[in-house]
Amino acid sequence: MAPNDGKRLDTLLVREGLQRSQFRETSEALYLNSGFVFDDAAQAEAAFKGENDNYVYSRYANPTVAVYEQRLAALEGAEMCRGTATGMAAVFSALACQLRAGDRVVASRALFGSCHFIVSEILPRWGIETMFVDGTDLQAWEAALARPAKAVFLETPSNPMLDLVDLASVAEMGHAAGARVVVDNVFATPLYQRPFDFGADIVVYSATKHIDGQGRCLGGAVLADKAFMEEHFIPFYRHTGPSMSPFNAWVMLKGLETLPIRVAHQSAATLAVARFLEGHPAIALVRYPGLESHPQHALACRQMAGFSTLVSFEVPGGKEGAFKVMDALQTIDISNNLGDAKSLICHPATTTHSRLTAEERAKLGITDGVIRLSVGLEHADDLIADLGRALG
Repeated sequence: MAPNDGKRLDTLLVREGLQRSQFRETSEALYLNSGFVFDDAAQAEAAFKGENDNYVYSRYANPTVAVYEQRLAALEGAEMCRGTATGMAAVFSALACQLRAGDRVVASRALFGSCHFIVSEILPRWGIETMFVDGTDLQAWEAALARPAKAVFLETPSNPMLDLVDLASVAEMGHAAGARVVVDNVFATPLYQRPFDFGADIVVYSATKHIDGQGRCLGGAVLADKAFMEEHFIPFYRHTGPSMSPFNAWVMLKGLETLPIRVAHQSAATLAVARFLEGHPAIALVRYPGLESHPQHALACRQMAGFSTLVSFEVPGGKEGAFKVMDALQTIDISNNLGDAKSLICHPATTTHSRLTAEERAKLGITDGVIRLSVGLEHADDLIADLGRALG
């Protein structure tokens, strides 16, 4: 775990990694430069050999990005973190840096559409064997991991149906098969689920979501132990360029400062909205881990400290019924983003998961009537009123 002198999370999110310049600024300094200069040629040579701590080039490392990385590592309890340009850059680089032809990957079937594309389309082009399983089925994991594997990849809760994977059990089986376990922790946020505590080896984030949380910038993060980062990730990162913009890192730092306040408000509002939807006669299905009706509610209580800011529900009438409800909303916006200050709603079958076949969506429970709602910072009563009007 990254050293933090015993400070609590709220303090770490404001103070960790802070390195003031000679001007003694209160907010973190923003270093937008691409390169750095050296006192002499010998210092430059030593920097490229890794023999000193000099910054070389912002594609490799940058002072502002470094503060973001140190702060997120302290929050997550990781030895090292590297910021990436996007969440998908984090997912792809975390997998690609360690895989080669002949390796085998086992993944949960319930993945975000672009993550599914990486596993099902890109990795096999490189001669990597990939296999999908029902992430909620431990027997399916056991069967898939009866043979050696190089990596296990999953998200929990899943996008969009909020299915959960038993992290401790899958990590144990993955390690027995020789695999590193990679967890996309976006829906839970680093506040409400700590995958390293359950045996995960690598955690990835789209910082675009809750960490920024205000619809401003793209960004991501990969967190792991020092050995993995230095042997596999950093060489790949340095030479392929998925690095994070210093400006975006600075924005993310501002987001981290308010993350606990925002996520607590959003999660409380999400539970209120989920309970309203569950009691509405027009709703066929509601999926939210904080509801007792969720099939894995007990696992959510063991594994998570909170229940996410997203809820999915199904309305009758398929695509036409879903579109009718969404188009009738006045406060909630239609958008595929999530974790934002503004409440956003989308139709997964025609947006985030539209690349999947109808058969693949059916396996995940993503019917044409399913709608995903990301609850923002509005008052819960106003969101409920908006949904009530639309559903009526």
